[in-house]
Amino acid sequence: MPESLRSALIQALPYGRRYARALTGSQPRGDLLVAESLRTLTTSRLTDDLPSLCRLYQAISRHFAAQPENDGPGHGLSVKQRQLLLLTTLEEVSLDMAARIVELPAQDASEELEKAHAYLKTGIQTSVLIIEDEPIIAMDIEDLVLQCGHRIAGVAHTQADAIRLAQETRPGLILADINLGAGGDGMRAVAEITKTHSAPVIYVTAYPERLLTGETSEPSFVITKPFEPLTLAVATYQAVSNQALARAKGTVA
Repeated sequence: MPESLRSALIQALPYGRRYARALTGSQPRGDLLVAESLRTLTTSRLTDDLPSLCRLYQAISRHFAAQPENDGPGHGLSVKQRQLLLLTTLEEVSLDMAARIVELPAQDASEELEKAHAYLKTGIQTSVLIIEDEPIIAMDIEDLVLQCGHRIAGVAHTQADAIRLAQETRPGLILADINLGAGGDGMRAVAEITKTHSAPVIYVTAYPERLLTGETSEPSFVITKPFEPLTLAVATYQAVSNQALARAKGTVA
């Protein structure tokens, strides 16, 4: 691998890891997918004129699609549809570029994305605990959650409030800011909550690359602030559906 490509891929890794984790719903599975995909960059023919980050997305997409367990009954959306949704919302890739990454003609990709959006409107609905220390931002997030068709389990502004509300409401999903200012730490709150309650977690932050360094325990789902309702809808679908599939397989309590 040329040194210039190696350097560019190192820069792209946090975003590739975010994409892979959102696809798989798991930090370990996502990171394994990235590691395996990186190896294919030296052995498989990828689209040479793609930017380095998009080449990494393409390798991850190919490797994920090649695993039969990632498609079929129970997933709701096809592999291509999930990839297109995540690329165009979570990763903010243009539709034309996303079509190239997943190796579909532009028109086919547009049609598949439209079908995916229609499916999301039928919705996986759940109760959401919001952990956010800024009241105005919390209100905005609450409105976005309601727009996505979910219920509000509670809004916590501090680490202690989050733990208490989670015990009281048993939410189906946790949407947590990382930094709660003087009120504590969102990741610590979630760590305490998940000792006794299993629920998927989506973290929101203005600096996602700081969470994906490989140096500490890291989240499976990360949304960059500010985000749109569709981004939240897609992340919620992935988080909740992956959790449901894991429970059906007996891999989550």
